[in-house]
Amino acid sequence: MQNREGQRYLDPAALAKIGNLELIAKSVVEGFISGLHKSPYHGFSVEFAQYRQYMPGDDIKHLDWKAYGRTNRYYIKQFEEETNLNCYLLLDTSESMNYGSGELTKLQYASYLIASIAYFMAKQRDAVGFAYFDDRLHEYLPARSSPAHLHAILLTLERIQTNKLTQMGEPIHQIAERLTKRGLVILISDLYEDEPDTVVKALEHLRYDGHEVIVFHILDNQELEFAFDRVARFVDAETDEEVIATPQAIRESYLSHLHDFINHYKLELSRSDIDYNTIDTTTPVDYALSAYLAKREGLI
Repeated sequence: MQNREGQRYLDPAALAKIGNLELIAKSVVEGFISGLHKSPYHGFSVEFAQYRQYMPGDDIKHLDWKAYGRTNRYYIKQFEEETNLNCYLLLDTSESMNYGSGELTKLQYASYLIASIAYFMAKQRDAVGFAYFDDRLHEYLPARSSPAHLHAILLTLERIQTNKLTQMGEPIHQIAERLTKRGLVILISDLYEDEPDTVVKALEHLRYDGHEVIVFHILDNQELEFAFDRVARFVDAETDEEVIATPQAIRESYLSHLHDFINHYKLELSRSDIDYNTIDTTTPVDYALSAYLAKREGLI
């Protein structure tokens, strides 16, 4: 789904100039909803937590005649328990997420995604939880739907610091043990892990417990394109290992390994019915909202 008119408001580089996470989230969500109103795709309801379209067999006593007067369509009022969803946002804060070749890092981009999804959920009266980790779980906020809870998530995002190590498997297992109500789990990470299969197994734990899972694999544009044009020093953000190389000499090998890396996750996660999305940090933030909303609409 494209929101062409509002694209400049959703561009990550433009959002970076706003600075305040709450204002960023508000800008993204309002631009996204405006795009839904103008979109030719009619599978999405904008007033998510209040109405759904009338279907044959519905009790007509729940018809909302004011909505009919405004839209000339029949809508059924829904009770909050019919539409409420629990969503858990998981953020990888290992040092590799601090990389950015442009105006923002992968961690900043990921923070925009989380803030926007959380803000969007608040408008829907869905409950959102948040956790961040590297080699260990640093903080876990259970799913709630109050404005105060949204504010707590945004404040937590503002003060996050990265750590050298990446060992996501165990923290994700710990989070899975804390989730007592089935819902939608969204992992946002660059997936740089020594043992990718440990991440896959941890996400399979969530699926085994009945959760739907979406993975947003965040990569910088230079990581995807490797368009360096001069001799450079490449430093591993998590081990400090250094390599000085001519980019043209290693580009083909690098891109081949990256292709294998992405395809491994794509294949293994698809086997467990886990949604996998590669996102370049130059991608408008509403892409992730579209993926989230499509999954949510299938669950409610």
